[in-house]
Amino acid sequence: MKIVTICGAGIGSSGILKVNAEKALDALGLSASVVAADVASVRAVADDANVILTSAEFVEAIGDTYAEVIVIRNHFDQGEITMAVDRALGEH
Repeated sequence: MKIVTICGAGIGSSGILKVNAEKALDALGLSASVVAADVASVRAVADDANVILTSAEFVEAIGDTYAEVIVIRNHFDQGEITMAVDRALGEH
């Protein structure tokens, strides 16, 4: 399993999302690699991703992908991120 977090430069909000996605995985007892990237390199980084976490403004730039693209409204809301990861990767 692979989660990619996307932002404009690949260091700010994607880094925050990466850390919080890793916390969500730990809390849920799930295992996945989490990679932070900038929107310009999304094609190379996310070609094998299961989930892409990002802000609404970058969804269009991601383009066609097999990954589930999830918009995170508040990058600091651990509950929102945990629920998103659980919906995408958890057992249903």
